[in-house]
Amino acid sequence: MLTKKQLDLLEFIHKRVQRDGVPPSFDEMKEALDLRSKSGIHRLITALEERGFIRRLAHRARAIEIVKLPESLGGAATTGFAPRVIDGDKPDVPMPANAQPVSPVAATEVPLMGRIAAGVPIEAINQRSHSVAVPGQMISGSGEHYALEVRGDSMVDAGINDGDVVVIKETNVADNGDIVVALVEDHEATLKRFMRKGSTIALEAANPAYETRIFNDDQVKVQGKLVGLIRTY
Repeated sequence: MLTKKQLDLLEFIHKRVQRDGVPPSFDEMKEALDLRSKSGIHRLITALEERGFIRRLAHRARAIEIVKLPESLGGAATTGFAPRVIDGDKPDVPMPANAQPVSPVAATEVPLMGRIAAGVPIEAINQRSHSVAVPGQMISGSGEHYALEVRGDSMVDAGINDGDVVVIKETNVADNGDIVVALVEDHEATLKRFMRKGSTIALEAANPAYETRIFNDDQVKVQGKLVGLIRTY
């Protein structure tokens, strides 16, 4: 069984991964749950990991993987396992009798277009190599999608590691804070956080070892926006 805080945190992490493709930071978790310190988040994360709902990867920033969900959050029922929610010292609240597991989502094939730099620049990718199977929930609405293999470590604090495969929705527009595939001066492709200010565009790394790069807006073309991430262990 889960406490209300544990369930709230699991739901918050799940929604952020579904929306952004990466888990939230500990500061964002603390703020979302209205806790005074990150130590409370650490305790909740440990409890969720011990109960088998999430998995943490050692030595990797913000690397949290959701292993399973309780039925109240759309998880499939498991034989011998019926999570319940409790709030402090109140009696256990059983799962609703009409709770239904979510049907599995079929995978979708998207083209793997090559490698993208998350670190030092590499030449622009423009060539399809093969296709990869992507969970259907990563395909956000209409529009074309493609996948890229990440090279470099400049986005590790956003949960994106060297060797990961990112799922990208094709678009030429982005909002501040989006993680995008940016084509710089028509020859260099990179994966960075997009920030526009006036007539300039900042491509921000998620690793303090890398500097933010500033360009005129006519030097940067958005090629797509991050919608998901696939990691092989």
